[in-house]
Amino acid sequence: MISVIICAAGRGRRAGFAENKVLHELGGLPVLSWSLSAFSAAGADEIIVACHAEDEARVKALLAPFPAARTMLGGETRGASVYNALKSARGDIVLVHDAARPFVSQKIIQDCIESVKTFGSGVCALPATDTVALAVDGNVFSVPARETAFLIQTPQGFYRDKLLAAYEKARAEGLSFTDESGVYAQYIAPPHLFTGERENRKLTYAEDFLPAERVGFGVDTHAFGAERDFVTLAGVRIPHESGLIAHSDGDVVCHALMDALLSAAGLDDIGHHFPDTDERFKNADSMELLRKVVVLLANAGYAAKNASISVLAETPRLSPHIAQMKENLAGALGVHKNAVGIAAGTNERLGYVGEGKGITVYATVLLMPVKK
Repeated sequence: MISVIICAAGRGRRAGFAENKVLHELGGLPVLSWSLSAFSAAGADEIIVACHAEDEARVKALLAPFPAARTMLGGETRGASVYNALKSARGDIVLVHDAARPFVSQKIIQDCIESVKTFGSGVCALPATDTVALAVDGNVFSVPARETAFLIQTPQGFYRDKLLAAYEKARAEGLSFTDESGVYAQYIAPPHLFTGERENRKLTYAEDFLPAERVGFGVDTHAFGAERDFVTLAGVRIPHESGLIAHSDGDVVCHALMDALLSAAGLDDIGHHFPDTDERFKNADSMELLRKVVVLLANAGYAAKNASISVLAETPRLSPHIAQMKENLAGALGVHKNAVGIAAGTNERLGYVGEGKGITVYATVLLMPVKK
C-alpha cells in the first residue's frame, strides 16, 4: 500500500501573496491541485495533506475529487508535519512531497516507488551543474567536488516504519532536519538517489508563478486595387502598380502578426482593438498599431520571444526588402532581428494569390511571460 504525504502547511511568505502559495492559482488551478492530480493518477492508496489550520477549509474543498485524500493539521516545522502524518499513515511505503512542486511527473513518482522497493529508499535529485560552495557569514569555507553534489527534490520515498523510527529518534534528541533524506541518513542509512527532472522545480517566489510560454497564429489577406503605386509590408514601402485595399495602410504583414500576438495572449483580435469602422484608424500606420499591441501584451504579462512570417505573393518581389522588414518588426517587438523570420513565396499561379489579385500572410509567434 502506498501512502503519500503532501506538505502544504507552510505560509510561503517569500512569494508575497496574500494567501498560502500552494492555494494560489497556476494555469487555472490552485498549485496544490496539480500534485493531488498527479499522485491520484499514479494510483496512491492514500494521500494525506498536511496543512495549516487557517487553510484547512479551502484544502478540504480541493480534496472533493480525490476520495483517497484527507487533511491533517501540520506542525510548526516540516518535520513535525511529516511526523504527525506518518503516525496515521496506513501504507507500508510512504512518499513525501512538497505541495509547491506541482510539476511532478508520473515517471518520477513511479521511479520513487521502485527505488524504495529495490534499495529501501528513493530520493529525487538532480546532479549539480554549477559549482556548490559552503559558506558562513558570506565566506566560503568548503567547495565540494561538483560530481558529488546533488540538488534534492521531492518526492522522497521510504518504508514507513523506518522513516517514523528516524523521526522519533530526532524528536528524542531535539534535532530538526530540512527534509526526510537528512533525518533518514542520520538515523537509518544513506538514502538512495534517483534522477529527477528540471521541470520538477519548487515554486518559491512570485516570478515562479508566471504563466508558461504561449504560441499564437495569425493570418490576413488584402486585395490589390488601391490607387497607390506601392504596398506597405512590415513598414517598408515597396513599389507596385497598385496598393492593397484596406481601411488602414494595408500592411498585411503587420495585421497577421498582430492577430498572432493577440491570440497567443488570449486577447481580442485586431478588429476589436482597431475596427475599420473607426475613423481614427483611417490610413493608420500599422507599425504604430503593432507597437500598441506590444503594450497590450505587456499589460497581459507577455512579450514576444520570436516570430515566423510567411508571405504569399506573386508580386511584388520581396527579397530585396526582407532585411529591412525584419529590422522594422524586431524593433517594434523589442527582440533581436534574428528572432524574426520572414519567408516569401508565390502560389505557383494558383488561386487568387497566383492570379496576382492579392497577398496573404501567415504568422506564428512565441510569447514569453514577463512581470507586469
